[in-house]
Amino acid sequence: MIVETNRFLGYPDRISVPAGERVTFHLSSAEAQAEVAIIRIRCADADATGPGLKHTVVPSALDGVHACVDQPILSGSAVVVDDGGALALRGGWSIGCYVWPTRLTDGSQTLIARWCDESRTGFRLGVSRQGGLELCLGTSSGDPVVVSTGAGLAERNWHWVSASFDPDTGTISLEQWKLADGTIPEQRIERSFERRADWSLDSAGPLLIAAHHVDADATRLGGHFDGKIEAPRIVEGVLDAAALHAARPSARTGSPDAGVIAFWDFSIGIDTVEVRDLSANCLHGKLHQLPRRAVTGVAWSGAYHDWRLAPGEYGAIHFHSDDLYDCGWSPTMTLDVPADWRSGVYALRLRLPSDRGKADDAIAVESFIPFFITPAKDRPRAKLVVVASVATYLAYANNALRLYHVHFQGLTEHILQLTFDDLHLQEHPELAQSTYDTHVDGSGRCYSSWLRPILNMRPRANPFNLGIDTHFIDWLEEKGIDYDLITDIELDREGARSVQPYRVVCTLSHPEYYTLNMMNALVAYQNGGGRHICMGANSFYWRCAFHPAAPAALEVRRGMAGTRTWESQPGEVHLAGTGEPAALWRHSGFAPQKLVGVGFAAMLYDKPGYYVREPGSDDPRVAFIVDGIGRDERIGDFGVRIGGSVGIEIDRYDTDLGSPPHGVIVATSHGLGPGALPTPEEFRTMVHGLDGEQNALVRADMVFFETSNGGAVFVTGSISFVLSLSENGYDNNVSRLTGNVVSRFLDDAPFVMPG
Repeated sequence: MIVETNRFLGYPDRISVPAGERVTFHLSSAEAQAEVAIIRIRCADADATGPGLKHTVVPSALDGVHACVDQPILSGSAVVVDDGGALALRGGWSIGCYVWPTRLTDGSQTLIARWCDESRTGFRLGVSRQGGLELCLGTSSGDPVVVSTGAGLAERNWHWVSASFDPDTGTISLEQWKLADGTIPEQRIERSFERRADWSLDSAGPLLIAAHHVDADATRLGGHFDGKIEAPRIVEGVLDAAALHAARPSARTGSPDAGVIAFWDFSIGIDTVEVRDLSANCLHGKLHQLPRRAVTGVAWSGAYHDWRLAPGEYGAIHFHSDDLYDCGWSPTMTLDVPADWRSGVYALRLRLPSDRGKADDAIAVESFIPFFITPAKDRPRAKLVVVASVATYLAYANNALRLYHVHFQGLTEHILQLTFDDLHLQEHPELAQSTYDTHVDGSGRCYSSWLRPILNMRPRANPFNLGIDTHFIDWLEEKGIDYDLITDIELDREGARSVQPYRVVCTLSHPEYYTLNMMNALVAYQNGGGRHICMGANSFYWRCAFHPAAPAALEVRRGMAGTRTWESQPGEVHLAGTGEPAALWRHSGFAPQKLVGVGFAAMLYDKPGYYVREPGSDDPRVAFIVDGIGRDERIGDFGVRIGGSVGIEIDRYDTDLGSPPHGVIVATSHGLGPGALPTPEEFRTMVHGLDGEQNALVRADMVFFETSNGGAVFVTGSISFVLSLSENGYDNNVSRLTGNVVSRFLDDAPFVMPG
């Protein structure tokens, strides 16, 4: 039977919520009603060759039928200035800014406006591909006056654009300069028009930068600009472009320029969502849908790559017509989570009401909105805690790379199979894509938020990340091992105290994206005697952060190396929210080998591999790990979907990058083929050969080592390892080895570091 998963869409206001606290859901559907239930998920992977979809319905106060409304997604970023009418311009005035367009269209894109399409009142400065700079002014007759330079701007080049208006004569002047750049000389175009009309320049709504209002109640925005804007300003009087270009408020106390109505300096408060007006009028603004800050401006010299050292050179904001931070949907229902609920992976399940039945005999309608419940603050804890990788789930949220990458099938050596979710994403790009995708202007997406529907982080979704991670949860449930679950959000917000109560911390198949707080929390936990089991690979790879002023948004900058689908622009590697350098943790001097003994080595695009014990496995220190496993036995030459315990992405032990010298390589991968390719930063090793058949450094290592104060670390070194746990009814050597490790790590007897 086909299951339709997108009839109901939604998101929670909190991605993780402690038992005993409240979570609110925001839903949208063309259906008038939905039948609601809460489920606790054991396995989210519907693949019939594995455990299959497993969940339990948890009775709650939300059980039953609820009303739904169809709520739109209004993407596109801007600056909103609630001016209280101060910018309903009267008399003569001049307006201008720097622009760096990245996607010019035949239609006009707005730079600065207090304009409403519905009432056709106000003023709007914009640009288009053919018309160049244009100014639109409302009239009392309802027919706006639109004038333009008629000369298109150049994409990805800096320009100065300005306009002035004299209501007494009806004269409009426009000027655009293409600024000198290397061998490109400065170019100027001027136009003046004399028109007489009854002007209507008060649109009644707030002023916007990079967009304008579509409707009279100022709820919908349109005309979004794709590109950078810097130093927008509005000045009293009719100034020529040179005078307006030079106009800015004085920094000296006691000398405000009364002629400057507003001057927004984007270099102030780069780590905030506030925009500062330097004029005496204090017409400050706020970012809408989180456009990108910490981007190079017109004055960038190349001398600094950290915006904190020269904020004046980072005075631009990069706006996108498809930016999305918060759908802003009205709340539909609220759940007060009972304090006695077990922690775990949960979801709001939505179906058609029972009196509606199925859409037809061959299609069922069932949607899920995932969230995580963490232990109540005063609840007794288990000895083992699982850390769900929410930052990684967000980095991949609504990943559409396979839809647009023309070489995807050749890259993966598999036939591309599209799901209904893939089709829905292609039909609804307003959902916003992942940090692996690009905006419509070709620039990489650096933000991903949970305040929107995420199609690939739920049961029956494309089985990656969360779907694979739940195989370990399913194994814990099967083996009757007591556990709690938290997310890396708690690691980020609460630090080491979030894991301090636990004897064992288990990170899952793919904890790829980690913030500074998360890394420090795990380091402190391990140094304090905690035991860390890392069940995956490509772990602790990208340095990222949650934006302090937009806490539901993960910020990622790709840097100039690493396995990436886009590259940061020069000078734009540092995060806007925290200022810290992004890119790889390896390039911040803390390769994952320093934390868990192994780090990203290769991607596997063809066949999987398996493990075989290494000589180090004969060390009495690791005898507990290989108990019951033969010396030459193939460990995990089987598994759901992938077919082997060594697959997808793999990590390697490397003392040059920080692997502890006393670490033991318990087992190493075998059977890799030519599709096992090193990560880009590993191409320094090409002298040893390229792929898994030629290069001995292209491998997965299963590693154990002791830490101070009686702690220890065990890491599998492969994403697909957990996909082998359920083989043969959970009776197999991968399950046995994992059980050996978990049992010993839960034992209170301390580990002893070798002398």
